[in-house]
Amino acid sequence: MSTIPSDFRYSSEHEWISPAADGVVMLGITDFAQSELGDVVYVDLPEVGSTFAAGDVIGAVESVKAASDVYTPVSGEIVEVNEGLSNEPATVNKDAFGEGWICKIRLSAPTELDGLMDAVAYSEFCK
Repeated sequence: MSTIPSDFRYSSEHEWISPAADGVVMLGITDFAQSELGDVVYVDLPEVGSTFAAGDVIGAVESVKAASDVYTPVSGEIVEVNEGLSNEPATVNKDAFGEGWICKIRLSAPTELDGLMDAVAYSEFCK
């Protein structure tokens, strides 16, 4: 497993959230999640402008082995999606914590970030 970014927050469903910049975070699936899925062949992206509550399904990642829902661990509005994943879904496998991001969310309840795991807790969770 690659290095887990220490400044991100993590959910028990293996999603990551980047630090907030002007109230917007990036969301993706973790390196652990992509390695469990195997070769990603399709990413179902949420619609820009849609709003979700923490815990809602916002999309899915499909691989040659399985399909997995993507949950948002924070509430907010989708302000951007990673359109590049439509043509290159395997980017999630190559760079789960970087170019493989799924969407950007404008937080409606920033305090929800406090309920997510830090890198140390997530690393322990994955053992």
